Amino acid sequence: MRALGTIDGPKLRENFHTELILETRIHERFKTLRNVGELGLVAYITAGDPSLDATLQFVLSLAEAGADVIELGVPFSDPLADGPTIQRASERALKSGTTLARVLDLVRRIRKSSQVPLVLFSYYNPILQMGLEKFASTAEAAGADGVLATDLTPEESEDYRRILGAHHLDTIFLGAPTSTDERLAKIAACSSGFLYLISRTGVTGAKDSLPDDLPALVRRARAVTQLPLAVGFGISLPVHVSVLGGLADAAVAGSALVSEIEKATKAGVSRSAIDAAVLALTEKVQVLKHAARHGLSRREVAP
Repeated sequence: MRALGTIDGPKLRENFHTELILETRIHERFKTLRNVGELGLVAYITAGDPSLDATLQFVLSLAEAGADVIELGVPFSDPLADGPTIQRASERALKSGTTLARVLDLVRRIRKSSQVPLVLFSYYNPILQMGLEKFASTAEAAGADGVLATDLTPEESEDYRRILGAHHLDTIFLGAPTSTDERLAKIAACSSGFLYLISRTGVTGAKDSLPDDLPALVRRARAVTQLPLAVGFGISLPVHVSVLGGLADAAVAGSALVSEIEKATKAGVSRSAIDAAVLALTEKVQVLKHAARHGLSRREVAP
């Protein structure tokens, strides 16, 4: 039995839906969560907000607090899918000099201390500018586990999936409430690691309640894939996580965490401000993970 977060060497297999399954840290983490009947928690933060050194501390703290997978947002100058909280974080990260190359170097630094599964969350343009082969080989060498290119469609992703798969990187795609069953099946067939379901249409941002049609979306996705299902966009409260436990395999918290960083560093990026952000992130994730472990979200243990 391999320890969680370790890889004996790249492995590839297929499930009955013909989805390719890379046995990455992401796959291993979701397998462990399923075996113990626990909802996963995926934590998103913007890399470089307010600095890459601070992000390193944030990631290690999030992992220690219980985040199962961490998404590192690559800042982009025109973040159309992001709400105001993450847009401001992206602006701060760009001002601090954050680039895709520097985010990949950050992954390498994280790997010196942690084996938490890491997903690079990026718009496609920075990846394309670097070059698919260079990006994939550098990401693999650094220790990344998967990539989510938010504005890349399955129809345009053949080369992307082939090259990233060759470098043992999961390719994660987004499914939305507006996706037809046929569309969800196509998205799932292009995905590995997990399928990211957007809980609502529109941009990212913390919300007070989950949409009424979310259970139907999850059921439709379950019908077309065996991949773990992670639900994001608007997940900010323990009650959200509790409700999702009976539906999905993971909850994704993003804007709620980025907001904590913004509040702690609003007056300046001092040592005490970074420490305050670390504490706020730790407490937020601990509360959400407690709901995942002990609330309504308790799941059946896999046979």
